[in-house]
Amino acid sequence: MLVVTLGGSPSQRSRSGVLLDKTRQWLQHKGVEVVSYQIRDFPAEDLLHARFDSPKVIDLLQQVANADGLVIATPVYKASFSGALKTVLDLLPERALAHKIVLPMATGGSIAHMLAVDYALKPVLSALKAQELLHGIFAEDSQIAYGEGSAQAQLVPVLEHRLHEALETLYGAMARRPKPLDPHVLNERLLSARWSI
Repeated sequence: MLVVTLGGSPSQRSRSGVLLDKTRQWLQHKGVEVVSYQIRDFPAEDLLHARFDSPKVIDLLQQVANADGLVIATPVYKASFSGALKTVLDLLPERALAHKIVLPMATGGSIAHMLAVDYALKPVLSALKAQELLHGIFAEDSQIAYGEGSAQAQLVPVLEHRLHEALETLYGAMARRPKPLDPHVLNERLLSARWSI
């Protein structure tokens, strides 16, 4: 299995990034291959000018095309997800998330931003034809503590439990999802069905 993670924070140190780090560790422990991206990995000019031929964008598109699942985490700014993340999502083809299981996550200063996942991020992911959009996770900033020095960042127990539950759901959904048919196999089936009539 392959999962692509995409972080929507422009900051090097971010709580949504902590959620993605915990996600990557959990999935890798399960034997899942994880390819990680942050919006700051993409040249700003490529995003602003919608350069579909940017090497970094092409790499993302190829990895998403091969992925079984996608995990997106973003900070909430002004009741919505980050604008830079939107510019990355706008570069994905219309059906980029068909046959993908998608887990959206967001962090914000207070629970007042909780609905940003359902009312801002999920509609965009639905427009990209996600096969299955899992129940999102919203974490208050106070639930995530940065690690100091060599110490790892920590989640409060209730958030850690919710994250593990969501990842179990993601893992199970990827394991049972129908695989897209190879066009060559589909053509052979159609031809054999035609000759058997």
